[in-house]
Amino acid sequence: MPLAQNPLSIEVTLPREDVALITVEGYLDVDTATEFQHHLANQLHHGRRHFLLDLSAVPFMDSSGMNIILRVYQEARTLPGSVHIISPTPAVRRILDLTGVSITVPVSEGLEEALARVDAHDEDREEDRDESQAGPDGQRA
Repeated sequence: MPLAQNPLSIEVTLPREDVALITVEGYLDVDTATEFQHHLANQLHHGRRHFLLDLSAVPFMDSSGMNIILRVYQEARTLPGSVHIISPTPAVRRILDLTGVSITVPVSEGLEEALARVDAHDEDREEDRDESQAGPDGQRA
């Protein structure tokens, strides 16, 4: 069996207990998307709610890669969690912008910015929960 033409390297680190930083290197296409999907599914299985996808070393991504990003985005939202793309290469950023994926999935320039967005997401969820527990006069039940 021949080796993949464009091997994919994926490294997973945990900046926080519920945050997975997935660093992808190589072509994210129909030949490599399944491996990417397995890494994301594994992190979901282990209770991660937030996914930071570092695409700074991905020179090319096709619709297979975008579909997986959108699928994990939909799954993370139900947890509730979030997905953030970090430092996509210009070619990948252009694809994300042209397809509208960058409107749905936030794009950050670095890890610190993405983690700040995770914090803001969790704060928003906390505020929503507090408001839903308040009585009609605004007081907590």
